[in-house]
Amino acid sequence: MGIQFHFDRQRRVLSPTLARIRRGGPEPWALRGVDLVAEPGDGIALVGPTGSGKTTLLRLLGGILAPDEGSLTVRGELGTLLSPQAGLVGLLTGRENAELLGVLVGMSPPEARAAVAPIREMSGLGDSFELPVSSYSEGMRARLGFAVAAQRAVDLLLLDEVHEAMDHEFRGAMAERARAVRGRGGIVVAAGHDHPVLATLCDRAVWMESGAVRRDRDFHEVVDT
Repeated sequence: MGIQFHFDRQRRVLSPTLARIRRGGPEPWALRGVDLVAEPGDGIALVGPTGSGKTTLLRLLGGILAPDEGSLTVRGELGTLLSPQAGLVGLLTGRENAELLGVLVGMSPPEARAAVAPIREMSGLGDSFELPVSSYSEGMRARLGFAVAAQRAVDLLLLDEVHEAMDHEFRGAMAERARAVRGRGGIVVAAGHDHPVLATLCDRAVWMESGAVRRDRDFHEVVDT
């Protein structure tokens, strides 16, 4: 399938920097010297302390941010769940949000309407599906967002700590979905701090610290370190 993301340091202009946050005064680096390749079937966990660059890296992969320097290549159909709040409108019901999110992730309006029933079933929200999302807990929002994302066959699935807002039962559904993506030759990249949950999604870990990669190896080897 040839799906990969690649940060190529050989094309840098002035420094090995992939991305930085622009602010007034001195410019802190969000990521620096990152050079990674993912192959079909990979499950990669981004681990490290808060502020280490995990979310920035996912946002680059998802096309939300663009690198200031360096290069980034993503091939394949993309699916993202970077926040339980992403794209949800509090005044709309779960049903209305499901249809809206379906269109936002690339479905046609008829496809989005047809997907509402399976989204409701997978989310397990029951009667709450007909209530405004503003009344939902973070975990309920995460369930709804993931149920929408699961309706599309994607080649690259990005998850940013959303699994940590879900209960044990629904984490199992997410792990099953991740295995299905990888089984088709797709790639899963998940960031978080709950290592046992990440272990159900990934077998490779990238340890990040201060915007740089400290280690990129087998999941358990990195986490034990």
